[in-house]
Amino acid sequence: MRTVDPVKHAEKKRHITDTAAGLFAQKGFERTTVADICRAADISTGSLFHYFPTKRAIFREIFVQDAEDNAQMFAKARELSPWDGVLLMVDHLCVPALDRSVAGLVLEVVAQASRDPELWELVGRNEQVMRDELAELLRQAHDAGQITLPVSALTAATWVQALVDGLYGRLIDPDFDATEQVMTLRLILSRFVGAEAR
Repeated sequence: MRTVDPVKHAEKKRHITDTAAGLFAQKGFERTTVADICRAADISTGSLFHYFPTKRAIFREIFVQDAEDNAQMFAKARELSPWDGVLLMVDHLCVPALDRSVAGLVLEVVAQASRDPELWELVGRNEQVMRDELAELLRQAHDAGQITLPVSALTAATWVQALVDGLYGRLIDPDFDATEQVMTLRLILSRFVGAEAR
């Protein structure tokens, strides 16, 4: 019986989902075929179905991996001072926006989640975990005297998410410079909580 290498298995799944995400962003979920994904990922159809039973399962897996990436980054954030941890997470959440093609994937998430209850629940759960983790970092930063929260930590965390979401929402504007506006986002957040911008 052949032994599956868990590291290689995870790397292959990530390769497939990264490739598929790019196609979903460019062509949309409905217009992207399994054959498209296989061709772009340089794998056979049989190999793809060894990892994912359906195209929709690939789409959902993008957000499973996103949650795992966020959890790893939060672990790193907790090793820093609380406010530095918040800024690390903001930067982490904004990185995909530096690729303008991500705008297409954002639109697909909205469209697909509205008709896929499992995806809706997955995305909602990811958002809730993100909000709770950000709130805890903000609360710790407030208690440490690094910032002054004008609202509850949970409300502040919700607005951090709203600011990040707004960044993605503007990617459809060809004149919008995401790299420059990430710094603006950090400035807005720092002033909101009375922290020194950096």
